[in-house]
Formats: sequence, structure tokens, C-alpha cells
Amino acid sequence: MPDQKPTCLVCGQTSNDLPLLTLIYRDVNYWICPQHFPILIHQPEKLVGKLPGAEHLVSHEAHEV
Repeated sequence: MPDQKPTCLVCGQTSNDLPLLTLIYRDVNYWICPQHFPILIHQPEKLVGKLPGAEHLVSHEAHEV
């Protein structure tokens, strides 16, 4: 993923296919498309194996009081 052509870390589509959002995590650039961005916020556990260290991310809902 890092240091390659920007592709969505979930679906693998490139910026030639759709817009990509840049995500910097642990000083490395990753990309995610708008369709899959909600996964990062609401279900980060689905990124385990796709984003190194994702198992340590906490969903938005877990922070609600």
C-alpha cells in the first residue's frame, strides 16, 4: 500500500476511477474512497489486515457518552 500508486485501501480503485481521500497514519500515506470512508469512522475493525495497526482504532460510537 504505502509508496505505491494511490488506491483505496478497501476496494483498490485508483484516483482514475473515483476521488480518493488521503489518510496519514503512523507517518505513512494511505488512501480511501468516499464510499469506504465511513468504515474508518464507524467500523475500523473492518480495516484489520488492510491498515497496519487498525486493531487499535476505536469507532466513533465507542467515544459517545
